[in-house]
Amino acid sequence: MSKQLTVCTVCVSERGREKANAVLCVKLTGVAARSEMENLKYIPTINPMTGSLGCIGWTIVIICGIFTVCLFPITIWFCVKIVQEYERAVIFRLGRITDRKPKGPGIFFILPCTDSFVKVDLRTVSFDIPPQEILTKDSVTISVDGVVYFRVNDPIASVANVSNADFSTRLLAQTTLRNVLGTKNLAEVLSDREGIAHSMQSSLDDATDNWGIKVERVEIKDVKLPVQLQRAMAAEAEAAREARAKVIAAEGEMNASRALKEASLVIAESPSALQLRYLQTLNTISAEKNSTIIFPLPMDIISSFLRDK
Repeated sequence: MSKQLTVCTVCVSERGREKANAVLCVKLTGVAARSEMENLKYIPTINPMTGSLGCIGWTIVIICGIFTVCLFPITIWFCVKIVQEYERAVIFRLGRITDRKPKGPGIFFILPCTDSFVKVDLRTVSFDIPPQEILTKDSVTISVDGVVYFRVNDPIASVANVSNADFSTRLLAQTTLRNVLGTKNLAEVLSDREGIAHSMQSSLDDATDNWGIKVERVEIKDVKLPVQLQRAMAAEAEAAREARAKVIAAEGEMNASRALKEASLVIAESPSALQLRYLQTLNTISAEKNSTIIFPLPMDIISSFLRDK
């Protein structure tokens, strides 16, 4: 702002004082607007390269180095550090991060008095989301739990930008689960678990990017419904199954009656077909080891006896 003010002051003249004042106001307004936009867009993160150590800092480092060299046989055990293949070390020198890249795996050296380091595990970590009581979009209370898999993608950011990346990710996973499921209906929660898990993974990955965390996978484990709602859904499903069973039975009877009608028409065209059907029925009855045999009599014979009476 001081540079803008100096430039505008040089432009002031006796003949165009009012014009210069107008330009000054416009430029100052533009600078203020830009500063407000920058404040809105600014996200407080810690830069890994926080600047030089300064004269005093370098003096302390040089003295410490001389002291380390003079007492080399003893200080070597304090200078050599080892990290595993799955670990990285973030080194702080006088409270400042010394390099953009973490050290490791293997052996690295530090100054005993001025340097300190923090080990960061790069392996994938999994944790269970505790059961959360959630009110769905259609006002149904359900209990949902899940599991999240994540790993540290940027060791320096996980140390410098957040105090406890693991604990912060766990809390964020709980709130994200509530926020995502709060916009879903009960039917969507029960049927679209994969879509909900993908939405949670995207939200968590975007939120933890500044922490150096990479969310690899999110899964919904269990959805618990109230007991009364379970009974109501079971009764509804049972009624629907009974209705379908009745419809299927009615369709079967209708098809059977049509088949019997067609069979009767075929038998009526040939009198011998009825006799053959009679013999086939007797064969079927005798195969079942029955001692009783029913002989059907034509209606013409019975009608003649009835006339005599």
